[in-house]
Amino acid sequence: MQLLPLAEQGHTPIRVLTIAGTDSGGGAGIQADSRTMAMCGVHACVAVAAVTVQNSVGVSGFHEIPPETVAAQVRCVVDDIGVAAAKTGMLASTEIIEAVADVCSEVGIGRDTAVPLVVDPVCASMHGDPLLHASALEAVRSALIPLATVVTPNLDEIRLITGIEVVDDRTARQAAEALHGLGAQWSIVKGGHLRTSESSTDLLFDGDRFLEFPSPRLATGNDHGGGDTLAAALASALAHGRSVPDALAFAKEWVTKCLEWSYDLGHGHGPVNPLWRLHEHR
Repeated sequence: MQLLPLAEQGHTPIRVLTIAGTDSGGGAGIQADSRTMAMCGVHACVAVAAVTVQNSVGVSGFHEIPPETVAAQVRCVVDDIGVAAAKTGMLASTEIIEAVADVCSEVGIGRDTAVPLVVDPVCASMHGDPLLHASALEAVRSALIPLATVVTPNLDEIRLITGIEVVDDRTARQAAEALHGLGAQWSIVKGGHLRTSESSTDLLFDGDRFLEFPSPRLATGNDHGGGDTLAAALASALAHGRSVPDALAFAKEWVTKCLEWSYDLGHGHGPVNPLWRLHEHR
């Protein structure tokens, strides 16, 4: 893997903004985004959209941040600090999604701008606990995905957003086309939850071509935060100037290493570990 360069001493690093929810258990959400971005050589700026009550076993509740406060966080960071890329995660409600879409358009974040946007349309936790009000799905389709440079749903989120149940390569391609049809510049159908092969293959589509990104399937139950970590690594690579295909290739390799270094935590699913870079390069 060609690692992304870390910032040199005394130099201001590249900045990437995550607009997402917290994870009180520390395995996913903004916590996972910030760890990943730091290890990918960028400074993580944060706009908190929701506060979750969760641990390794599941999510027992969440509190939404007022939409105007979410938008104000984005605006004040961009106006002062500036960002080279952004990603979204848990946005919780129609009102927050619309506020985020409006402010991103206002400050120049999203497809066809100089600041790419990775949309991770978080709908539910890995345990199946809801992280998005059901009524907000239409806002994901109509307001958020059309702004995406890249959209990165998991298979459950694809089913909720497009109505397509991905079970094989044919339905994966249908889903990629449907996501692209909603307005995303590039769509990704992730293969991590598709247990029909020994490899985990992500499918990338730009409206004309399909590109496949295979990786080994690792036997671990400690995969909490894997989707957030992939999206954060992808956004970081885009901020470093890599193309979307090159950024996804990097993000896939990154997540594979994070899975190899994952660890037990609590009584449920432990987290993937973006800090592997520290351990391997002591």
